[in-house]
Order: sequence, then structure tokens, then C-alpha cells
Amino acid sequence: MENVKVVENGVEAKREIDQFIMQGFTKNEIYLLAHDKPRSEDLTESLDIQKIGVDEQGVFDSIANVFRTRGDELRSKLESLGLSRAAAEHYEEEMDQGRVIVVASKSA
Repeated sequence: MENVKVVENGVEAKREIDQFIMQGFTKNEIYLLAHDKPRSEDLTESLDIQKIGVDEQGVFDSIANVFRTRGDELRSKLESLGLSRAAAEHYEEEMDQGRVIVVASKSA
């Protein structure tokens, strides 16, 4: 999947979101993930983009995420957006380093 960007902060995330919009994605097709859950929620809300929820993950995975570690939850969410298991693991490692992942997905 080519529609994944690794950024350091909200300013860079905003720039990548704008690029995705220029490529034809809507804000409902753009997702942001960070290892720190409050940071992820704050950036998602302030940048006015979509949260990964039941529509993207399905009921089972959404419920299972309640019991998963944050890393497992993030990998599951990335896979639900169309990333391979290996790619999800790679991007989760990037989030472990404090980076933010911006994903544009029409398939979710």
C-alpha cells in the first residue's frame, strides 16, 4: 500500500493529509495512528479525520481490541485498513519510536 506516511508531529500529519486530499481521498478515508492513545485521539480530532471503528474493523476485532495490548490493537487496525501483517508490524515499530502514521484507504 502506497498510501501510508510516517510523520513526526501534527504539522507534518496535516501536510500529508492535505496531500492525500489533493490525490482524491476524503477526510473519511484518512486515518491517523500514534502509539500514545491520547495523542492519537487528540490529533485525529484536531485534524478532523476519521477514527478507525467498527465499520473499518468489524465487530469482532473492535471488541477484541479492548483486551489487546496497544501494539496488538494498532497492528490490527492497520491490517483492517489493508496493510499486510509485515507492514503493520513495521509501522507499529515506527509508532514505538514516537512517530505518527497517516493512512489513506478507500477499501476500509
